Amino acid sequence: MPFLILLFIVVPIAEIYVIIQVGQAIGALPTVALLVLDSILGAWLLRSQGRRAWADFRDALATGRVPHREILHGALVIAGGAFLLTPGFISDAVGLLLLIPPTRAAIAAGITRMIVRRGPLRWTGVVVQPGRPAPPRPYAEPVDPDPPRELEPPGR
Repeated sequence: MPFLILLFIVVPIAEIYVIIQVGQAIGALPTVALLVLDSILGAWLLRSQGRRAWADFRDALATGRVPHREILHGALVIAGGAFLLTPGFISDAVGLLLLIPPTRAAIAAGITRMIVRRGPLRWTGVVVQPGRPAPPRPYAEPVDPDPPRELEPPGR
């Protein structure tokens, strides 16, 4: 509950306060222009980093690796884009931190350490003995014992 109070009450008030302070320091039009420029830069960065995260994900799958790191980076890119969509300087700063590769890597490492610190991860493995067929997977589509055949055109 305290997190939701922080998220929905304190953060918007802080955003409004910072926008007002910046507006008083540099003027209203430059403040709006800065927010628009920041949004344009963030959209460009979101697009480029999103494509990079997707390419890294596909490369991991192509090499047969589990793309856990790529999924985390992709989620952080999405979160960074969401922060950039929210108007304000604080959320834009957080969004940019999530979109810049070095800071995103540091944040991802911190999240990974936090997850590992929570406790051991439990993995399930299946051992298939040589000479025996693998057990059927419950999510695999059933195999049709009589697959459809191509029909020959009439007159042959």
